[in-house]
Amino acid sequence: MAAIQDIFKTSNVAVITGGASGIGLAAAKHFAKAGMNVVIADLGGEKLAAARAALEEISGEEHVLAVETDVSKKEELEALERTVIQRFGRVHVLMNNAGIGPETSIFGPQSSWDNILGVNLLGVINGTETFGPQMVAHGEPGLIINTGSKQGITTPPGNPAYNVSKAGVKVFTEALQHELRNTVGNGISAHLLIPGFVFTGLTKGDRREKPAAAWTAEQTIDFMIESLERDDFYILCPDNDVARPTDERRMLWSIGDIVENRPPLSRWHPDYADKFKAFLEKKD
Repeated sequence: MAAIQDIFKTSNVAVITGGASGIGLAAAKHFAKAGMNVVIADLGGEKLAAARAALEEISGEEHVLAVETDVSKKEELEALERTVIQRFGRVHVLMNNAGIGPETSIFGPQSSWDNILGVNLLGVINGTETFGPQMVAHGEPGLIINTGSKQGITTPPGNPAYNVSKAGVKVFTEALQHELRNTVGNGISAHLLIPGFVFTGLTKGDRREKPAAAWTAEQTIDFMIESLERDDFYILCPDNDVARPTDERRMLWSIGDIVENRPPLSRWHPDYADKFKAFLEKKD
């Protein structure tokens, strides 16, 4: 991969979906401070206007574009791309970050499943399919960063539609990177951002203050940039409660359900509680 400074530089262009708050806005501010032209796409209203104003304070009105966009609708992303190309010429960083997380159940309303899969999974696919070809074609170095989740890897009980959507993002991004690295003349690489517990609008619920266990969105983006500098594909973020070794053991146990022919989600199965605890505490 090209050096990060060759991508995050003045006159280059970053597009961030879900860019009006949380991790997306933190990323947009980081890119703006690096001198990039920044495009944020999100649902409209005061939140998008406030985010645009905050970015304009950093880099000036001429370097910021905010466009109301529903990422579940490919035609809206296609309209976004036309607007971005007309304004800035080309895109170097695409961050497919838009996400929602309402509670779902296996036999819950179909609309809940449609909404989560439409935004969290199809939004990533639509964004990549819309912006990716032009990014590859212009030949300059760049990044496609897709926001996944640890829940898409360990798939805990509680919100199956969210888990399915984020598992899909993982699989899609792995396939994307495989294709990109085998495309002759391509300067674009794909990366999977896997946040830990981050205090954002998606996770805060009724809380007004950040829990001690959570990272801020800014900490998550700082870690993302450090990981990109190492050319990491899997950007597995810790937080103030869970260190990387714990995440690794949880993920190894999950894949072990298949290898060891255990019941699915055995980590939460009463017959395996003690075994999982011993595995988690095991020192290699």
